[in-house]
Amino acid sequence: MCSVYALVAAAGRSTRMGGGVNKQLLDLAGQPVVVHSLRALHAVPVDGLILVVTPGEEEIFRSVLNRFMHDVVIKIVPGGASRGDSVMSGLMALPNDVELVVVHDGARPLIKPEKIREAISQARQWGAATLAVPAKDTIKVAGEQDLVRQTLQRDKLWQVQTPQVFKRQLLVEAHRVAARDGFAGTDDASLVERLGHPVKLVRGDYANIKITTPEDIVLAGMLM
Repeated sequence: MCSVYALVAAAGRSTRMGGGVNKQLLDLAGQPVVVHSLRALHAVPVDGLILVVTPGEEEIFRSVLNRFMHDVVIKIVPGGASRGDSVMSGLMALPNDVELVVVHDGARPLIKPEKIREAISQARQWGAATLAVPAKDTIKVAGEQDLVRQTLQRDKLWQVQTPQVFKRQLLVEAHRVAARDGFAGTDDASLVERLGHPVKLVRGDYANIKITTPEDIVLAGMLM
């Protein structure tokens, strides 16, 4: 069985949260948001965990992990100026024998271990897989002055989540090419797609929300 590591992205400014609060450290049912994400990944189980944090916040997160996950070995590495830079920092910290990488947003605390396992299984077959859910709402493309330019066919649309799972060398190459081209995608799967490699959609869970605004932390508490 190939070695599987999880890379948890916890770097960022949390600007939409307001108040200068790092959303990863917000309390959710007695534990920081990021701890819920890490516990779910540890339960899969994976062979190792890497937590990528904002530079300068390493000791803050180390203190949190010592309190809530002292029995689990988690490597903390500083991220970069962008999400892509942060993921690449995590990739460079992986042991040489890692074959599959699970990339997860630390701010998605409601992820279920069984969904992570499904994504890993599909990535073994396809090389790349991401959790996603069918779009419920009609999506429109806006033009100038916020006038509707196009209505997209909803039955073809999926809302992408994390974790996203990739063969390690494929993801490294995708990030290198994206950096060379100056391309900043909104997720890792989009970088892999640019290489012409297929990405398998794995049915996720609508409860797997990302904590982005103050309302999200309230909703997450209700969904637990």
